[in-house]
Amino acid sequence: MKIIAHLILVIFLTITTQIGGIIYLLSILIIYFTKVKNRMYRFLTFAFLYLIATYFIIPTLAPYFGRVKITNNKYVENHFLITQLCNRNYVKPSLNISLQKIGKQLHKKYPTVKLIYLDANFPFIDKFPLLPHLSHSDGKKIDISFIYQNDNQLNNKKPSISGYGIFNEPKPSEYNQIKKCKQKGYWQYDYSKLVTFGAFNTHLKLHAKATKYLTELIIKQQSTQKVFIEPHLKKRLKLNSPKIRFHGCKAVRHDDHIHFQIH
Repeated sequence: MKIIAHLILVIFLTITTQIGGIIYLLSILIIYFTKVKNRMYRFLTFAFLYLIATYFIIPTLAPYFGRVKITNNKYVENHFLITQLCNRNYVKPSLNISLQKIGKQLHKKYPTVKLIYLDANFPFIDKFPLLPHLSHSDGKKIDISFIYQNDNQLNNKKPSISGYGIFNEPKPSEYNQIKKCKQKGYWQYDYSKLVTFGAFNTHLKLHAKATKYLTELIIKQQSTQKVFIEPHLKKRLKLNSPKIRFHGCKAVRHDDHIHFQIH
């Protein structure tokens, strides 16, 4: 049973962090040779090794695999600490450059606002899935949060802990792609409502003008290949570009974030 439990934990850590399973096996070896049975020692051994790897070793190795850790600064920042802890904040160097350009332009127009990103990619190996996403596996994709307001004041707050799952629903007069997809049997289309990890700031409202501006900055990047946003928001924000595509019913709805990918 212990072996099965260890195996399950290795698989879970590998799926969620890519490198966690290897770090866990390494910690088991260290614990085996030191022969310390204290549970707190075991946990601290793994935690220490994992944090050292995540914040010092992985960022150094990732460029050899064609990826870099996204640069966080006063223009660009991740929303959810787990994004960093789980190594889900790696992209191709050209995408990192685009993010910085977009962040600076956004900050210039809206000084109180940063480009806030959600999930990106793992640091190593193309086609290694970043679950639950279908396509974040080559360093070329990233999810960007919408911009919200509180009492007409723009800010960097988001309505959920994860940044996902609190939707900007279609109005009665707007085309409802969500309803169409679910009628076709694609039950998973709005399952991201289950991964909010807690909803708060539910009083926040989408700032249409700033979100439109952010989306247009993304589109204008020469490296941008595709942008996914829900059809009713595309029309509501009056966005017109061949780069804006419908992501298909096999994916999940995109009225809680912008999916952005480069060539």
